[in-house]
Amino acid sequence: MEDQELQHWIERVSLTYFGRPFLHQASFNPRLRTTGGRYFTKSHNIEISPHQLAVNGPEETEAIIKHELCHYHLHLQKRGYQHRDADFKQLLVAVGATRHCKALPGVARRLPIKYLLVCQSCGMNYPRKRRTDPRKYACGRCKGKLKLFHAQVEPSDSAGSSS
Repeated sequence: MEDQELQHWIERVSLTYFGRPFLHQASFNPRLRTTGGRYFTKSHNIEISPHQLAVNGPEETEAIIKHELCHYHLHLQKRGYQHRDADFKQLLVAVGATRHCKALPGVARRLPIKYLLVCQSCGMNYPRKRRTDPRKYACGRCKGKLKLFHAQVEPSDSAGSSS
């Protein structure tokens, strides 16, 4: 499918489900892997992942299009267009859009846990995905000082477990 076909598809979905025209540009972006699509608030353009269409089919892609059109139409109406807004959540349900797209096979969504904060007093462990300055924090259990270690911790370990 070409960008021009996607443009017509989005225009058709916009008129059918929202009763409003889509007046901006739509295109495929093959770099999108962990997200199904993007809406740009400055240009009002929409990008869709071609991988979602290839892997999950046109039904899932249309749900992604509806999701991005919810952002688009609410933003243009100066209503709550962000994921946390009630207007957005209500419109998602009304048009049958999905809140999250299906994950593509082989694509990791979460950062691996690379760091570990360890309390010097009680030994409590706090797995971290990003480097953190331990001087800014204290242990949640005993308020002790924390020390940062660069260690690979299994993703199944949760914050707050002790070793």
